[in-house]
Amino acid sequence: MQFLAIIIEKNHVKNLIILIITLSLCATAAWAGDVEDADAALVRKDYLTAFSKYKSAAAKNNAHAQYNLGVMYNNGRGVKQNYAEAVRWYKLAAAQGYAQAQSILGVMYDMGLGVQQDYVEAVRWYKLAAAQGNASAQSILGVMYDTGQGVQQDYAEAVRWYKLAAAQGNKSSQYNLGVMYDMGLGVQQNYAEAVHLYKLAAAQGFSQAQLNLGYMYDMGLGVQQDYAEAMRLYKLAAAQGFAEAQLNLGVMYDTGRGVKQNYAEAMRWFKLAAAKGDERAQYNLGIMYSYGQGVLQDYVRAHMWFNISAVKGDKDAINNRDIAASKMDAQQIAQAQKLARDCLERNLKICD
Repeated sequence: MQFLAIIIEKNHVKNLIILIITLSLCATAAWAGDVEDADAALVRKDYLTAFSKYKSAAAKNNAHAQYNLGVMYNNGRGVKQNYAEAVRWYKLAAAQGYAQAQSILGVMYDMGLGVQQDYVEAVRWYKLAAAQGNASAQSILGVMYDTGQGVQQDYAEAVRWYKLAAAQGNKSSQYNLGVMYDMGLGVQQNYAEAVHLYKLAAAQGFSQAQLNLGYMYDMGLGVQQDYAEAMRLYKLAAAQGFAEAQLNLGVMYDTGRGVKQNYAEAMRWFKLAAAKGDERAQYNLGIMYSYGQGVLQDYVRAHMWFNISAVKGDKDAINNRDIAASKMDAQQIAQAQKLARDCLERNLKICD
């Protein structure tokens, strides 16, 4: 069996919608009465009081209170979660031009929460908020043009919106814009600019940017090749549980790039990524067991991991599973197949 050191070719999946919808404190002069009291209750995490005060102010057509009331229904804080009721309050605030409410209404239509999913309507609300400079709406609007959801796909227009949001420090757009320069979508391919943008997002702890920046240092794309820096960045992303970074760390330890070769450590990282469903890490575990690298040679477990990796039809995994089977008897093959079934039934937990 030939060992194939697999490194993901960066992460070119665009970051989509941030699911955490946050409450806001009034940014203008302090409101007297209910809104001021609600904001104070919110700061001390007294959600029941905050809900009651916001509801009173919202009934008086206060847009800030209407928005926050929608968020409380959205997140189930101070009241039972109710997406439809959240949408109702967001609409009241949005009708008054409240940008955050317009942006979140876009999310609700985008995801079909409390309303029927409607990408065209989502885009309409994103545009209203984006026109007011709302960075989140600008970022997501970039994704809509990038993917062609609710609007005709237009990479150049996606880049325009990503740039507006990135200029405000939006880490998702910094990352997504980096991907556009990395791949030459809507702009001329420019690895150096991709590195610059990945650095901005990575500095904010964005794991996908940390992974891609690590890869750029690993391969010497847009920056001088530096395995040690690649390792550092992979570790940052892996510490956040990012499977692709864990996979790449395993490969670095396996090949001794940027770190002393350590098969046992490679196994540890491959297992973490494999447990998250990464078929390349699962394949690499099969290789490690086949050769006895970082672990005792075990064709039963090699067969098991190749079998799991082969679920999606990977030809290398299927081929190596069959090679492992040629070195096993019928009882061992049956045991490996049972181990694979049990592992999948446990959602890849406690497989080894």
